[in-house]
Amino acid sequence: MFRSFRNGFIAGLVLLAPLAATIFVVNLLRERIGRPMNEFLFYYIDPTFRHLPGVSFVLDVVAILVVVIFITGLGFLSNYVIGKFAVRIGERLISAVPFVNSVYKTVKQIVDTFSRQQKAVFQKVVLTEYPRKGVYVLGFLTSEARGEVQAKTGAKVINIFVPTTPNPTSGFLLMVPKEEVIDMDMSVADGMKLIVSGGAVSPEWKDGADKPESVQVENPQALNA
Repeated sequence: MFRSFRNGFIAGLVLLAPLAATIFVVNLLRERIGRPMNEFLFYYIDPTFRHLPGVSFVLDVVAILVVVIFITGLGFLSNYVIGKFAVRIGERLISAVPFVNSVYKTVKQIVDTFSRQQKAVFQKVVLTEYPRKGVYVLGFLTSEARGEVQAKTGAKVINIFVPTTPNPTSGFLLMVPKEEVIDMDMSVADGMKLIVSGGAVSPEWKDGADKPESVQVENPQALNA
C-alpha cells in the first residue's frame, strides 16, 4: 500500500511539474517586470484602486506587454540607420563609465558570439570518449580548431562544447582529434533535451544499416563564422 501511494504521489508530481513551472515563470515575470513597470506606467491611477487584486494583475500583464512591445520595437529600429546611430551613441556613453563599460563589453561579446549566425554556433550533436576510454559524452560541434592549437597538436582537432547537466548554460570545451568524434543523427534540439533531462528523455531513432562514422567538417569557414 505504501509503495502504491508513493508511486501515485510521484506520478502526480510529474503531471503537475509543467504547470508549476509555468506558474513560477509567469509569477517571476510579474514580480520582476510587471509590478515595477506597473508602478512606473500607471502612477497617475489612485493607489487604492490600482492595488486591488484583480486590477493589479491586469495592470501587471499590461505592463509586461508594454515592455515586450518596447523591446521588439528596439529590435526593429536597430535595423535602420537611425536605430544604429542611437545604438552607437548609447554604447559610447556606456563606454565612458568606469567598470560598467568592462561589464557591458564582456556581455556584448558573449551575446554577439551566440547571436551571429545562430545556426553556426552548434553545428551538430557528436559523441566522443571522455573522460576515459569506454565512457562517452554528448557534445556539440562548434568548429574546427585553427592556428596554434592545430599546429602544436599535429592532428585535425575538432572543437566540442560539452554542456553540464541539467544546466546547459555552463560547460567546458574539448579539443578532440576528428577521427575520435562520432557524428550523431539527432538534432541539436534533441541533444539539448537529452542533456537537460539527464538522459531521461531520449529522442526516437530508427536503427540504420550503416554504423556512425567520424564527423566530417566539409566547410571549415562556415563553422568558424
